[in-house]
Amino acid sequence: MTARTQGSVRIVGAGLLGASLGHALTALGVDVILADASRSALSIAVDYGAGRREAEGDTPSIVVVAVPPDAAADVVARELAAWPAATVTDVASVKAGILAELREAGADLARYVGSHPMAGRERGGAVAARADLFLGRPWVLAAPPEAERDRRWAIEHLAVDAGAIPIVMPADEHDAAVALVSHVPQVVASALAGRLGGASPEAVGLAGQGLRDTTRIAASDPALWVQILGANADAVASILRGVRDDLDAAIAALDDPDAPGARRAIAELLARGNAGVATIPGKHGRSERFARLTVLIDDRPGELARLLTEIGELGVNMEDLRLEHSPGAPVGLAEIAVVPEAELPLATALQSRGWRIAGGAE
Repeated sequence: MTARTQGSVRIVGAGLLGASLGHALTALGVDVILADASRSALSIAVDYGAGRREAEGDTPSIVVVAVPPDAAADVVARELAAWPAATVTDVASVKAGILAELREAGADLARYVGSHPMAGRERGGAVAARADLFLGRPWVLAAPPEAERDRRWAIEHLAVDAGAIPIVMPADEHDAAVALVSHVPQVVASALAGRLGGASPEAVGLAGQGLRDTTRIAASDPALWVQILGANADAVASILRGVRDDLDAAIAALDDPDAPGARRAIAELLARGNAGVATIPGKHGRSERFARLTVLIDDRPGELARLLTEIGELGVNMEDLRLEHSPGAPVGLAEIAVVPEAELPLATALQSRGWRIAGGAE
């Protein structure tokens, strides 16, 4: 694949996002220049191959600011001043506040394109960086009206080179959207996971995939999330009030489940959840509902790989895969999502090859 990005790319911030972008661009032959206030973080990112150190005579065509949200505006303004020919973007998860600070500071907004790749991991730092972190993920472009067309295109090309899907969205609309799909889930997951602190080992040992799914992101960095939530506080608080109202209604119903309307209130809450899940885009970017087939896998090396290989040999396109394995259990569960018409043929074919299907005929 030939890179669309022309010239050198300077990445300020060698953490997870900055180093991952460096790996993705370097793999395409783009000259990536790394900078970081931490010498240790910079050395790790360079040693892992995410880019090179800055050198005298560097003239980047693009500068990517990948620093925490509370420092982003200051660093963007500094980079715009330092590189008067470069297009500058940042990858912070909030956009409106940064844009407002830059406008108030009189920064050159013609060369600034705010952006936000919707990608990440629970672990941070250059050690956790991956070249495929952005693959297939949305990358929001929230350019101000002053931004020149060629500058917008440059950041769009950068996103595509990283394997992402560019989506154009105004800064305030972006912040409202991520409050719902990213920031509030973090708070809810953390609140739920926090209740586990007083649980006995025996109780936690009963945990299944449902608990793991709903608490996975609770392992995220608290220091970073304090900044993110503070920068998008109004939008997050507004949605949390609605969640609180739903929980209050559920609590009231559960306090007296035999009261008139109590069970209906709980059923309607769960039904709204069903409807909400159905709106989440499928693999191909549209709302889809798939059939789910659960296969039992022996806890032996190579069994999962063998299952996936055989699904491919059968010509079935797997839409999603979820794994569940309790510690010490002799088998695990692989929940495979396929289009509904493929469910029965796949189940039949896998059973004929000796695989056990949960709930299937013995």
